[in-house]
Amino acid sequence: MELLRHGRPRVVITGMGAVTALGNAKELWDGLVAGKSGIRHVETIPIEHVPVKYGGEVRGFDPLKYIDHKEARRMGRVSQFAVAAATEAVADAGLSPAQIEEEGERCGTVIGTALGPHEMAEGATFKYKTGGFRRPNPMGLIQSLPNMPSHYVSRFMRTFGPLNSPVNACASGTQSVGEAADYIRNGRADLILAGGMEAIFQDYTLAGFEAMDALVTGHEDSPETASRPFDKNRSGFVLSEGGAIFVLESLQHALKRGARIYAEVLGHASASDAYHVAALDPEGKGAFRSMKWAVADAKLELDEIGYINAHGSSTPTNDIMETLAIKRLFGEQAYNIPVSSTKSMMGHALGGSGAIELIACVRSLVDQVLHPTINYDTPDPDCDLDYVPNVARAVKGLRYVLSNSFGLGGQNASIVVGAV
Repeated sequence: MELLRHGRPRVVITGMGAVTALGNAKELWDGLVAGKSGIRHVETIPIEHVPVKYGGEVRGFDPLKYIDHKEARRMGRVSQFAVAAATEAVADAGLSPAQIEEEGERCGTVIGTALGPHEMAEGATFKYKTGGFRRPNPMGLIQSLPNMPSHYVSRFMRTFGPLNSPVNACASGTQSVGEAADYIRNGRADLILAGGMEAIFQDYTLAGFEAMDALVTGHEDSPETASRPFDKNRSGFVLSEGGAIFVLESLQHALKRGARIYAEVLGHASASDAYHVAALDPEGKGAFRSMKWAVADAKLELDEIGYINAHGSSTPTNDIMETLAIKRLFGEQAYNIPVSSTKSMMGHALGGSGAIELIACVRSLVDQVLHPTINYDTPDPDCDLDYVPNVARAVKGLRYVLSNSFGLGGQNASIVVGAV
């Protein structure tokens, strides 16, 4: 097996871990193929006073399976999620923290998030202001920093090499994996733990996004039907939480230790809309550039892309914009490329979504199956591609897939992975 691809060290995925509303990495994929929704009524926080009462909530999570009690109670929920997913990914790769520590200077961590452990600052601030302005919690501010998930993963998994925490709104997870692959291609590391994670299921996030008219409402009796990307009757996204972490290695490093290889990271790119803080560029110029450059970075022709995992957020404007960008890039070939939205079942986990969706892409290559876009009942003339409606689809010869993540601030990221 050639160790270089177009003169660059090849980067492969050898382990995957996840914390999601559908469960761990295996449970996530099984649920997606079955068309199972992880969206349900919220139970972990008080919601009587907020207008939206459902989402892609992670239930039954026990941080003490991964972290001792004293440490866990100081950590934000997103940091706990990250350690849990990293533990699963490292074990899935046939490794242990002790083995990683042996070559720790050649191992790194790149984990993205949109807001990080934001609730730690909110809680500490509230306690300080309502407690008579007594001495504040000395750890409250530190534990709220968005690099805490990366810190804790690096510390628990014993990596001593590159450490990075991309904060790129809803594109954070996708961009993190791409940048991690670059560390390996550029000779800075042999192994990177990379992905994205989010845990901002709070009353103020639900209320805030609802105030922006971004969240879908009116599905209290059937929350699993709320997220309906590309459907004519979509009206907003569903807030979610969780994410995924991957073990990335140079092909040489993976072969040397006899690792099982899931897929290869071939290329990635990011691009700015430079348009508006919250509104999307209606012409999808940033999304177009992101996809175009990612395919170019992978050294592929456009007609080699066999599947697109869409950002597919279920908002009226995003889905039209993404459809338009895909058609602008691929031309008539766009109508022959299956496109599906993981968010139809998972909701939108912001910085964790791209990583969750990358698990779907990798497993699509391994299993030669595409998960569906559920709740696709009424076609929209402005969204006229093949969205793999409602039922999973077996495919043959799938080699290369493209995944998109678009976020607030005009942040666009795309990544291409391929079969090995």
